[in-house]
Amino acid sequence: MPRSRGGGRGGQEAGRAELVSRSLQSAQHCVAGRDFGTAYAHYLLVLSLAPELRDDVKETFQYTLLKWAEELDSLNRVQDLFGCYEQALELFPDDEVICNSIGEHLFRMGFRDEAAGYFHKAVKLNPDYSDAKENFYRVANWLVERWHFIMLNDIKRNMTYHSAIQKVVRLGCKTVLDIGAGTGILRVSLVVTETVDAGLFGEGIVESLIHAWEHLLLQPKPKGKDGNCEEYGQVIPAGAIVFGMAVQCTEIRRHHRLGVQDVAGVHLPASVKFQSLAYSSVDSEETAEPYTTEKISRVPGGYLPLTESFETMRVDFNNLQELKSLATKKPHQISVPVIQEGVLDAIIVWFVLQLDDEHSLSTSPHEETCWEQAVYPVQNLPDYFVKPGDHVMMEVSCQDCYLRIQNIHILNADHGTDVERGSNKNEEESLVLRSEAELCSALASLQTSKPDEIRQICTLESTEIALLNNVPYHEGFKAAMSKVLTALTPNKQMDVEGIGGEMNSGNSQDRNSLHIAPDPFYVLDVSEGFSILPIIAGTLGPVKPYSSVEKEQHRLTLDLISEANHFPRDTLEFWLRCVEDDCAVLQRPKSDKLWSIIILDVIETSGLIQQEMMEKAAISRCLLQSGGKIFPQYVLMLGMLVESQTLVEENAVQGTEPTLGLNIAPFINQFQVPVRVFLDLSTLPCIPLSKPAELLRLDLMNPYLNNSNREVKVQICKSGQVTAIPFWYHVYLDEEISLDTSSETSHWKQAAVVLDNPIPVEIGQEVVLNIQHHKSNISITVKQ
Repeated sequence: MPRSRGGGRGGQEAGRAELVSRSLQSAQHCVAGRDFGTAYAHYLLVLSLAPELRDDVKETFQYTLLKWAEELDSLNRVQDLFGCYEQALELFPDDEVICNSIGEHLFRMGFRDEAAGYFHKAVKLNPDYSDAKENFYRVANWLVERWHFIMLNDIKRNMTYHSAIQKVVRLGCKTVLDIGAGTGILRVSLVVTETVDAGLFGEGIVESLIHAWEHLLLQPKPKGKDGNCEEYGQVIPAGAIVFGMAVQCTEIRRHHRLGVQDVAGVHLPASVKFQSLAYSSVDSEETAEPYTTEKISRVPGGYLPLTESFETMRVDFNNLQELKSLATKKPHQISVPVIQEGVLDAIIVWFVLQLDDEHSLSTSPHEETCWEQAVYPVQNLPDYFVKPGDHVMMEVSCQDCYLRIQNIHILNADHGTDVERGSNKNEEESLVLRSEAELCSALASLQTSKPDEIRQICTLESTEIALLNNVPYHEGFKAAMSKVLTALTPNKQMDVEGIGGEMNSGNSQDRNSLHIAPDPFYVLDVSEGFSILPIIAGTLGPVKPYSSVEKEQHRLTLDLISEANHFPRDTLEFWLRCVEDDCAVLQRPKSDKLWSIIILDVIETSGLIQQEMMEKAAISRCLLQSGGKIFPQYVLMLGMLVESQTLVEENAVQGTEPTLGLNIAPFINQFQVPVRVFLDLSTLPCIPLSKPAELLRLDLMNPYLNNSNREVKVQICKSGQVTAIPFWYHVYLDEEISLDTSSETSHWKQAAVVLDNPIPVEIGQEVVLNIQHHKSNISITVKQ
């Protein structure tokens, strides 16, 4: 007898419920066994058969998805990875956790625009989701650099361009193409562009205008001929004059030139040449731009002009032939007389942008503009001292469509000769000499004092060079590590200076006679970038130091430094060679050994806490031997209340006045971030409204001392309007040894929270700050 329809439906429902129940149990079992791929498949089946269970399994499903995504990512199964995310978004289209995770994977793969979209969606779905907010702020800093806000708030720039454009429109120009804000397919009579960087040519203005003159613009107006503007092509700006000046600047020097030969007892041999990325060699593979940029008026310590300002180049943007010849023209030499005694650290460059014969804009250090100045650090001279009567020589060109200033050298007034090697020349190039007698004299001196052979060129970030020059940093680490190793050596007097001296003496017989324990102390340095801390650790006795540097160039450099300091062969190990992937960097050096010291990079050079720092600290604590330490042991975050119109204008477009009535602010301000990074507080234009206060303590050795939420009362010492809260850190290696990230020797910069709206305060008033700490994310708000 056939079953009734009702009975069939009931059986199907029972069968479906049974399948859902079994799949749910299987999914939970697989999660417990860390089989996330199978668990994910079971959850998909559960959610497709029983969508009513979405809320019940949501958190476990999220966890499973994220873990399975990590596995797929590690296996480079990109297509499967995003296939899983697509399936997950179909089931949970408004899930901020999934959106944020997709964004993180896209960002790691280099798709920043797409990542920003998912981070932004996650924040919209949940404005309190701190992970997504932090990710969106970081990617927004990549996508919309802060100079866009500064530029749009530069009312002088905007008004000058506006006046120049109005002038030619009144004279008959009707078809206008803006280069740098969109695309155009017409032929036109006027091109307006401002695709210029601090070095004038770095945003491609020459290539853009060559293309415009060849394909878009009408023919230029012949000289001396009148006529309607609509009949001829022209460009705003019409041209530019580039100026330069030789300067002494200790801040530029310490970021681009090594100023020490010994760092905490470690000798840096002459066989290693350190250079910054702003090395102006045309054939350099390390950098695209041959210069760096600075707001010279706000450089800590200021600068000293060593020459008058001088003209380096003129360019006519309305002359196609001149534009074409720029890239092929041979470098021309400039000789500039020295007017002030000092140390030659850099050539700084700015320009006057001539919009037409009436309107111009200057990017000089003396002008308050949105532009910084281009900086060409001077490197590789045997002597940088100059005095009146000397001449600074250089070659100027526009090779590769970048303004290049290279082969910088000094013509000495005393001898009337130039025997120095030029900056940025290859080491094998000839000395620049001016007579046969000078050549003979130079050869005679070379026979008696042969220069050390350069065996390794090490290119570093400017912050890495500043770190090498940071003496208190390295001395502090040496002292702190020595204390830990001494405490770990029972019944043994460790004479640190004595052992360090023996290690550096090169006498193997004396070294072998030392009483060194057969089992060394293991020290792991997982600092970001180039670090000589492992070598410093190796001078402190029976230590097996491990470095986590990634670049082969840096490993070769550290090997040469070890060799120059007479380390036994293979004393220094490179840890990333010993592990399968970067994620496993924090693990045991041997199955039966633990680390004596683990060095972590807690603070980014930008002034923020490193991402996943507390997670790394948690892993590190499990890998320490009894009595071992994490460096730093804890960090204090300090801050103060300030009034700073500069920070306000650098953080968001201020209404419609600076943009001449155009309502641009609501659109670009979506990409504003509450935290400004890479600040120099010593030169930041601001009015302090309070004294520094301790905002937060992050304890890496004793995490139970940390608070995720904290309120801090700050006393107002000056009436005004609070617009920002700058912050910095005291990094404690132990209770007695600390490093200040705001000191003049610091390689770190500082950061500041910028408030959405200013808060009026009166002297004597108490302001309450709410500090929230989640993972590596810290938010600071003023409690109203």
